[in-house]
This record gives sequence, structure tokens and C-alpha cells, in this order.
Amino acid sequence: MRPGGIHRLCCLITLAFAIGRQAAASDALLTHGHFYTGDPKMPWAEALVVRGSRIEAIGTDKAMSRWRHGKGQVIDLHGKTVIPGIVDSHIHLLFGAYALHALQLTTPEASITVNKSDELIARLKAYAAAHPDDAVIFARADFSAAPPSTPTSELLDRAVPDRPVVIHNSSEHALWVNTAALRLAGITDYPVADPQEERGIIRDASGHPSGVLIEAGMEVMERAVAAHVPEEARLAMLEIATRYLSSFGITSVVNATGSLDELRLYAALRERGKLTVRTRTAIGSVAVAHRLTPEFLAELEQARSRYHDEWVSANLVKFFADGFSGLIPPLVYEPHAYEALVTELDRRGYQVMTHAARSDSVHMILDTYERVEAQNGARDRRLRVEHADVTDAADIPRFAALGVSVVMEPSFCCAGIGLNYDAAHMVPTDRWRSFLANGTALGFASDWPCTMPPDPFLGIQQAVTRDVWRSTDTESIVGNPFDGAGQGGAARTGGTYVPAERISVEDAVKAYTLGSAYASFLDERVGTLEVGKEADLAVLSQDLFSVPHEAIASTRVLMTMVGGEVVFRNGSLQ
Repeated sequence: MRPGGIHRLCCLITLAFAIGRQAAASDALLTHGHFYTGDPKMPWAEALVVRGSRIEAIGTDKAMSRWRHGKGQVIDLHGKTVIPGIVDSHIHLLFGAYALHALQLTTPEASITVNKSDELIARLKAYAAAHPDDAVIFARADFSAAPPSTPTSELLDRAVPDRPVVIHNSSEHALWVNTAALRLAGITDYPVADPQEERGIIRDASGHPSGVLIEAGMEVMERAVAAHVPEEARLAMLEIATRYLSSFGITSVVNATGSLDELRLYAALRERGKLTVRTRTAIGSVAVAHRLTPEFLAELEQARSRYHDEWVSANLVKFFADGFSGLIPPLVYEPHAYEALVTELDRRGYQVMTHAARSDSVHMILDTYERVEAQNGARDRRLRVEHADVTDAADIPRFAALGVSVVMEPSFCCAGIGLNYDAAHMVPTDRWRSFLANGTALGFASDWPCTMPPDPFLGIQQAVTRDVWRSTDTESIVGNPFDGAGQGGAARTGGTYVPAERISVEDAVKAYTLGSAYASFLDERVGTLEVGKEADLAVLSQDLFSVPHEAIASTRVLMTMVGGEVVFRNGSLQ
């Protein structure tokens, strides 16, 4: 998307959402379609009947024709392909809302880095002038998160000296801020109170904060931003963000970092009738180690007891075994400390998901999960490992053996060496086919805003092609920028990364629908188009099952339905 195009799209989404709300009906017949149901007993259908929020019937046009004479709405799909609603099982919804509102310094077309400092400053100045009422100036960019090559606050001060500027790294594992933002967060020459957070505050040789915060150090700034940005402004950004997700056919999300306060925002949107995606929120912050304090346990219990409906739910805890900054992702836990925490939270009945960027982290997580089940007894846990892009071959069969789901982002693939960061340990990464061949429950996600935009069709294309991408804009950045599909000015090189790990279009769609629903305990309600399930679906501009693989990413969503209600419409469907 071109710089600035996101805001124009937001206007389109708002208009389309309003049209959809007016057109929604409690009962509807969708006819003359090409439905991929995801149900192995009946994988394809022509028509579908909605009663209330659920699917009442599905089958041929002829079999469904008896509903045509009722009072409900009839939508003629004119042969368009329909898939179950996308379940994006790993995003960061509040960060995505900030990113959508923010100045985009990294887009699919180009990345404006510190190497283009004059352009970066000019863009920031213009954006700040155009947003005089914003309490915080947000931006998203590619920059080094590996000291000592990190940028400094002085460059941002030249652009905006009088208001806080907070630039999110595209990885969401680092922030670059100006002096006003440091002042807002109370970051001075003296260490902050929490040693874990202090380790993530990059300082110069004299102890002065440089303006870059990595991993747990970001939490100091995130608390300050949450307190400084008015709640109504955050709600407005989140409302636009959920409509934006609807425009990609996304009907359910797992919010992979969150808090009790964030859950309250989603509940407020639901109460106002403004929430267009189902949300399940994990309690946890980026690379912050959990501590079982009374306050933390109380927050978990309040989240679980207050929020447990189909629109806003919790009962999920997010761990980070490691981060994603520096030359090698830093470890967050000692193995014994991680195991003690997971064992206790599992005993209390919480589902656990754990981020892993390193292969040794994956091994530790699987060892821990195995011992947790042995100690706490067998039950349907659906323990999850997030990313697991770098996984040793010997650990892949263990996922299925332990009943562990893996959630991966196909749009992160593929640089010329995959997602390897250690030249001494070059293993094939992003091994989707190997996971499926070993019976692993595989879910796909965008990790939005780490992928921008959160386009599942680009992800599906990448899953079936494994094209190699490269960005000349970001090649000088030290650390972990990745040449993911369509990110930061990356373009296809014509190469293919480990083609043996390609999967079929149907398997990729399943990973974005039923696989992700299963990983999130949502598969009884969504993930396939079956009688009795929620009427969550997306009508597509083309048949992604029959077009050439390299054309899948050009798929657009014409209509999104959640619980029988049209929440996005962009086309002439009547």
C-alpha cells in the first residue's frame, strides 16, 4: 500500500461498514456461490442459510431454494468464492491500531530508514503538523535494535521537539523515541526501578538514555503512553482497526499481548456495537518475564471471570521464551523459572502460549510442556508455541506427540537464509509441510502490525510459493530485520526458499481458519462453514483455489460476515 493509502482505506472501510450495518439482516440466504466449507464431509457448496448468528443450512442452490420466499435477505454471490472467516491467531491489536493511525515509514513499497534522515525528518514534521491534537505522535519504521548501532533521540528531536514521538520498530521488539517521550515516561540518567525493564533501556557510555528501548524496556514507555493518550482516542483507533481487519476477511483474532485494561477497551467497543471481530486476549507484554505476584494472579482471574463471551474473552497467558532484538534474540527466562511459572498457571486452568525465535527456546518449551502434563495430569490444554520458525528437525515430531499447536506467520518468509540468525546453525526454517506431515495442529497468523497490512491472501500465496524476497532499503540495518513477503520495500528475487516445505492452497486456508480456531479453543464455533456454527465468512474477488499461485495475493474481500451480520462490503453484491 502506498504511504498515506492506509488512511484513505480507513475512510473506505468506515463507509463500507456503515453500508453493511444497514444491510444486515437476522436471516439471510446466500445463493449462487462457490463455498469452500472446510468440512471434509461436504467440502463444497453452492448456497448457505443464516438464522440469527448461525448457519442453519448449507448445500446446493436447489436444496436451499425453499428459503428464498421467506422474509430474510437474499444475497446473490454470482459465483464468487466464499471461505470461512479468517481466524488470525496471533496479532497485537492495540499496537496495530496505533500503527494504522501512525506515520508509515515502512511500507510494502519502501522503507525510510535513518540512512534517509532528511526525508525521515521531513515526513515526521509534516505528519505532526497534520495531527495537532494527537497527544503522542506514533510512527512505524525499520531501524537497528542491536546496540551500539541503534539510532538516537536527537534525530527525532529535530523533527518534533515539543511532543512525544514514539516510533515502533516493525518487529514490535523495540521503540525509538524523542526526548519529550523519555520525559513523559520518566526515563532519566538514573536507572528505572525494575531491573528487568532497565536492561532494555539503551544508554550511552555516560548513562544517558539513547532514545531506543528494547524488549522489556519498552514497557516503561507503553505504560506512559496508555496514561497519556485519552481513552476515547484509543477507542477510536481500535474501532478503525477492527473494521480494517474486517476488510481482509478476518472475523476472529487472538490478541497475543494484552492486559486487563486493554480488555476493558474491547468490552467498551462491544457494548457500543462497534466491535467487528471476535477477540481473545492473552495477558502478557513483549519479552516481560511474568512474576506470580498477588496482583498478577488477581489480574488473570479478573480477566477470566469478567470476559468469557464470544466477542471478548481471555483465560490465556502469553510467555516470551526469548525476544527478537540484537544480533541473537535474547533469552527471557532460565528454564527452571519458566517451568515453575507454566506449571502453576496450567494448574490453575489457563491456556499457555509461548513466543520462540530460537531453536533452543523451542526445545525448552517442549520439554516444559511435557513435564507440565506429567505433573498436572492429562486434559485438553492446547498448549501453543508461537512462531517456532527455527526448529530443529528432531523437535518437529514432538509437537504432535505432545498435542502442542504451532502458530506461524507465512508472510515472515522468506529471506535467502530463511529466518536464521546464527551462521553456525543454519537449519531450514518455516517448515510448514514438515509440521503438517507429522500431524501437528498448524495455525497461521499475521502478527500484525509486524506484518503490514495483515493480508491473509499474501500469506497463503507465500505458503504455497515460498518466494525469496529482498529489500535494499533495510539491508544495512544491524540485527534482525527480515525480508518477509511484501515488507519494508522487499521485492521478489526469483528464488525459492526450501521448496520442499511448500503446502497446498487448501492446507494454507485451513491453517488460517480451522487450524487457528483449534489453537484458540474456537473450533466448536468457527473455522468451518457447517450447520450450527457461527455465520463467519468472507466473499472473495477471485477463486484463490484455481488462479495461478503467484496471483493469490491479488485476492480482495468483497464482503465479510460475522455472526450473520455484514460488517464489511466492498462490491456490488446485493
